[in-house]
Amino acid sequence: MSRIGKMPIAIPAGVTVEVAENNKVTVKGPKGTLERTVAPELEIKVEGAEITVSRPNDLKRMRSLHGLTRTLINNMVVGVTNGFEKKLEVNGVGYRAAKQGKKLTLSLGYSHPVEMEDPEGIETVVEQQQNNSSLITVKGIDKEKVGQFAAEIRDKRRPEPYKGKGIKYVDETIRRKVGKTGKK
Repeated sequence: MSRIGKMPIAIPAGVTVEVAENNKVTVKGPKGTLERTVAPELEIKVEGAEITVSRPNDLKRMRSLHGLTRTLINNMVVGVTNGFEKKLEVNGVGYRAAKQGKKLTLSLGYSHPVEMEDPEGIETVVEQQQNNSSLITVKGIDKEKVGQFAAEIRDKRRPEPYKGKGIKYVDETIRRKVGKTGKK
């Protein structure tokens, strides 16, 4: 039995969960509404203040979908109550991040500034820090969209191993390399 899949999901106060036909799960909460269609073979029950996910048999596909489905529904419940956020750090001399309205402008050492529009349901906040670094916080209720947009921002200038310049996640560690040494 899946250890994650068999755990019940607690529904907090102020959150409503509906399961329609074809396993279309709708979660409404204080921060918004999320919808997702999950595998139709699995059985999703809403009983009181709990959601349980069960599988019909022990085929490999069912076993793999069991834990995944439970985690996806749990992320929806957490998203509409607390929301998700990812923090990115912009390091490097002359590397800056600025925010105007829904537009994020990044100066990353290219000949042009990189402009990114906030996607639907995602909000970015920029804080300036000391010693040539900015902090970008990506917030939203959909964990998948928050992670995807944060990854797209990071891809504009990945951190390099020699000086550590670029955009990295706050909790990410960069393995540093030693540069070349001159001949004597």
